[in-house]
Amino acid sequence: MDKTRVICFANNKGGSGKSTTCSNVGYGLTRLGYKVLLIDGDMQLNLSLSLFDEDQVLAFAQGEKNLYEGIRKQADLTDYIVHSPYEGLDLIPSSTLMSSIEYELFTKWQREYILRKCLATVKEAGTYDYILIDAPPTLGGWVMNILCASDEVVIPVESTPWGLFGLGNMFEFLEEVKQIAPELKLGGIVITKVDTRKNYFKQTLDSLKELENVKVFDTYIRVDSGIEWSQDNNVPIMAYKKSSRSAAEYMELAKEIAEQK
Repeated sequence: MDKTRVICFANNKGGSGKSTTCSNVGYGLTRLGYKVLLIDGDMQLNLSLSLFDEDQVLAFAQGEKNLYEGIRKQADLTDYIVHSPYEGLDLIPSSTLMSSIEYELFTKWQREYILRKCLATVKEAGTYDYILIDAPPTLGGWVMNILCASDEVVIPVESTPWGLFGLGNMFEFLEEVKQIAPELKLGGIVITKVDTRKNYFKQTLDSLKELENVKVFDTYIRVDSGIEWSQDNNVPIMAYKKSSRSAAEYMELAKEIAEQK
């Protein structure tokens, strides 16, 4: 690759599988030979918990080496990177104090671009092929920061009756962001929590396919208890149970994302 691709995983609706998708796509990309940096932008710490146990994640959150401290100080985020237990996969962990990040940003000059500036050295160094950012399920100044720092956005949408709820608001927000970050692209929508025995999946897929100029990834992620077990053990599904259905699906999704230019 000739440059680092920054991809954020965002949806203003909670429970869409953002953190799980971000983590497992990141791990999958490392299995394809890429070097990946994950950034946990959510106060819920789920992305961090997908790689480290609770004690370690809380230690990151309560210490000085987390995203909140880096953004608050407007520092070079190179110094906030921690190595995960997996080769080629690093992390900038989150903090529960991210709940007050909007307040921290409010009075800052060019506040929409603070994350972009803090990431500039990491991105320009070319150490990573991919930087994947997990955004919180909101639409505000911090998510705008994440989007402005990204080259593209992937939107996970759950295959449930309420899965599409609020997606229109997400698209409107993306159009607002493009006014100040016109290079931002919609990488695509990935359907998660699919139960092919139910009509919700076909209904969700048909509704998304009707959207103009919106890519829907061919790979979808089915409901799999293995994902919950991997989360309980603080490891990506491919590291927990490589033979599982969801491990294969996330590997295919990682390949689809890697094939995009």
